[in-house]
Amino acid sequence: MNTDRGEHDVEKCVGRDENVEPTKNIEKKLSLRDIYAPAHRNPTEFTTKETLLLAYQSLGVVYGDIGTSPLYVFSSVSLSEPGEKDILGVLSLIFWTLTLVALIKYVMIVLRADDYGEGGTFALYSLLNRHINFRNKIGIQNTRLHSDKSLKYYADKSDLQSKTKKFLENSSRAQSILTFVVLIGTCMVIGDGALTPATSVMSALIGIQSRSSKITQSHVVIFGVVILLALFLVQRFGTSKVSFTFSPIMLLWFISTAAIGIYNIILHYPSVFKAISPHYAFSFFKRNGMTSWELLGAIFLCVTGAEAMFADLAHFSKSSIQLAFSSFVYPALLITYAGEAAYLIKNPHNISTTFYSCIPTPIFWPMFVIATLAAIVASQALISASFSIIRQSLALGCFPRVNIIHTSDEHEGQVYSPEVNYTLMILCIAIVVGFRDGVQIGNAYGVAVVWVMLITTNLILVVMLVIWNTNPILVACFYVPFICIEAIYMTSLVNKVPQGGWVPFAIAAFFLIIMTSWTYGRSKKSIYEAEKKMSQWELRQMISSVEVSRTPGICIFFTDLVNGIPPIIRHYVQNTGSLHEIMIVITVRTLPVRTVLPEERFVVGKLGDMDDVYRCLVQYGYKDTPNIEGDEYVASVVEILKEQAVSREEIERLELAMGKGFVFVTGRTILLSRETNSWFSRITINYLYRFLQKNFRSAVSTLKVPTSKTLQVGMLYEI
Repeated sequence: MNTDRGEHDVEKCVGRDENVEPTKNIEKKLSLRDIYAPAHRNPTEFTTKETLLLAYQSLGVVYGDIGTSPLYVFSSVSLSEPGEKDILGVLSLIFWTLTLVALIKYVMIVLRADDYGEGGTFALYSLLNRHINFRNKIGIQNTRLHSDKSLKYYADKSDLQSKTKKFLENSSRAQSILTFVVLIGTCMVIGDGALTPATSVMSALIGIQSRSSKITQSHVVIFGVVILLALFLVQRFGTSKVSFTFSPIMLLWFISTAAIGIYNIILHYPSVFKAISPHYAFSFFKRNGMTSWELLGAIFLCVTGAEAMFADLAHFSKSSIQLAFSSFVYPALLITYAGEAAYLIKNPHNISTTFYSCIPTPIFWPMFVIATLAAIVASQALISASFSIIRQSLALGCFPRVNIIHTSDEHEGQVYSPEVNYTLMILCIAIVVGFRDGVQIGNAYGVAVVWVMLITTNLILVVMLVIWNTNPILVACFYVPFICIEAIYMTSLVNKVPQGGWVPFAIAAFFLIIMTSWTYGRSKKSIYEAEKKMSQWELRQMISSVEVSRTPGICIFFTDLVNGIPPIIRHYVQNTGSLHEIMIVITVRTLPVRTVLPEERFVVGKLGDMDDVYRCLVQYGYKDTPNIEGDEYVASVVEILKEQAVSREEIERLELAMGKGFVFVTGRTILLSRETNSWFSRITINYLYRFLQKNFRSAVSTLKVPTSKTLQVGMLYEI
């Protein structure tokens, strides 16, 4: 955890606000580093024992997808009568794709671009956002902090780094394009969360048909739906419990498939590893021409799940994921693929059922059970990634509020969202029932994965230029090979769009509409509030006006606005003609720590030089339950105010107001786009954003505010 982030938030709320006069308590500049450091550990500080344990747990969450790819890669290669050189050529392509994309790109390079332990496309955007002054119009919240200027990334800037940073900061179009690309990539990953379970489970179950003609495709679909229902229903138990259940399965899977691979290599073709030479890949293209290009989409399936290593980073740690893949998963996969290739060289007619055909008959049914269980586990990688991505998007303010449950006391990144889980479940089952055929689902899956990888490659390029200050030659050595490799695969997979490849685009479009509508609406709301917020002078005039009566007691206004006085206060006073004796403006924040000590939960300061008007920042950790239970809550705030009071009269006023009661005021803002605005603005604001605002959680929905003492004030924002 970067404790400067929390420290900056406190300063931003009560020290840097032009409307706040720091009191003695605030002048101490409360340091979250001292308070919260024991509650949260930086992902790079895990002990060897903890890293090994996390590496083991990651088998059941991160590597199920890429680990079960041997189920369908060779089977998806549509060669009628493949010869020895064809099989070796395919194996060579699999080896180099797995090595270059999964091992070198993701494990060695991309995992380094984490954002405080978070991974995925949104983490890359957040990382860039903290080092570049973004002013795009799409509306993702700027997470750039003043404290970031002291990071080593700002030292010794090269001309290329400075020019790239300056270009991005000065070009609103470049910022908007970059933000939009991030949103697309994020939506594609969420789409993977629906496609991965369908692909993996159907690929595993299809093997049962080879043992009985009585089992039809309809039976396989029914079995698949039942398994998927069970999978999504256990998500609520959390990543840790799920991984402890799933990790032994994946451990058994990797050991079993590698053992079968060794058996097939020894029995059928001991020299199969000569396919490591790229000569076989080049000769495969030369011999098969256009057909080899069309088959690239099937070969690319060997790295499906590589993106999950990055997207699931928050659930584990960088070192644990790197250790598990490089020392165990990667070797096991190479041996498994080599074993399948060795078998096919002697039995090329079985290429359509490669995995199950190469299993020795005595252990077929045990392996079928293991394969089915492993396919279930494979689904977990992108499901967990989807939860992490939604959590990141909520933190950046570009997704409607959904319930995020932290399932671990030790790891902040292990989260679960019921709404996201059941949405993915419905989409996944619809895909299985709608397509029925695993080949079409595989086509859709490959298209989604390659687009996400292309987006990640381009974002890493920007990170290298702007943040890492990488030597231009090294930048070229990374970008040129990987963009070419992924672009070639992408051109092959474009042909699959009519054959099911349109599905990820449809799912991405669905989520993209939600995210862009929400971010656009929030940006317009933020702009309106910034323009219409009250000044200290205006509030002082309003309070001193003879037309405004002072009601006994305390009035507590909730607002998301950190700086300034929210316009809802003006609206409230103008329509009620009154204001309570004591007014407290409260902003509730959740910090990236496990828990906040009760005595440090409130940071309070007097609002300017006005008597009886205060601002309060209420801080919770991710495992704390925001609980505003009336008397006890208000009494805590009042006690802090009394401690900071500069006179006996102020203390007496606070005590007297507390004795007369209090009321919570929450705002309900409704956005309305003016008729003079564009059709896009009117549709987005008046229909899409308003629908999302109405049907998703409100800002105070997680707070246990007593309804008997709550007043909701509606206000129309005409933008």
